[in-house]
Amino acid sequence: MKLTRTALALTAAALAPALLLATPSLASAAPVKASVSAPAGAVLGSDTENAVAIAKILADPASGKAVIREANKALSGTPEDRVAFLTTGLAKAQDEDNRVAIGKILFANPATGKAVKREANKALDGTPADRVAFLATGLAKAQDEDNRVAIGKILFANPATGKAVKREANKAMDGTPADRTAFLKTGLRLAQAEDDRVDVARVLARPGISDALRAEASRLLDGSTPEELRYFITVGQYQL
Repeated sequence: MKLTRTALALTAAALAPALLLATPSLASAAPVKASVSAPAGAVLGSDTENAVAIAKILADPASGKAVIREANKALSGTPEDRVAFLTTGLAKAQDEDNRVAIGKILFANPATGKAVKREANKALDGTPADRVAFLATGLAKAQDEDNRVAIGKILFANPATGKAVKREANKAMDGTPADRTAFLKTGLRLAQAEDDRVDVARVLARPGISDALRAEASRLLDGSTPEELRYFITVGQYQL
């Protein structure tokens, strides 16, 4: 069964709440549970051997819904059904699952970046092998491209970007894909907090500030979360 873009979008939309909860951010290309290759046990033999091979496919936690559906049909069918599943049906069902997995990437996460969307659409328009390649390696490469763009914007699009953020962003750009993922997920927040602490100290050093502003700045320097520091620098200092 070949799924259309509309069907993929509807499937992804139905699954969107769970997917959004499970997706931490744009920064990482989370592994997609999809069948990307035939299990080693999928070989033709006697009907008993074929049934065992199909049972192994069913027991594989990586098997997708379409593979499970077609495998169950084959097990409850005739010997010929089991041969047909192992020779052609398995690959078709895997590709159906891969299409659904790519559909989720395209339609269920509004934070999906341009490079991931571009490569996902290419995979959907391509061959089953293209979809396997996208899920196996292409997704991670496209995600890293999007992460590089995101870090580049942090470095060059905001003249107010502080020294710590620039330092950590440049380290990430010079590092590995994992370094860029880590920067966007946690490193940016911590580097921004470092810059914000410096700015809080500058506020505290200004002459003639109010007692309330001095007290709040002192409290933040004694111990605070990155979010508290960010709020003070962007909003709170102007309210005291």
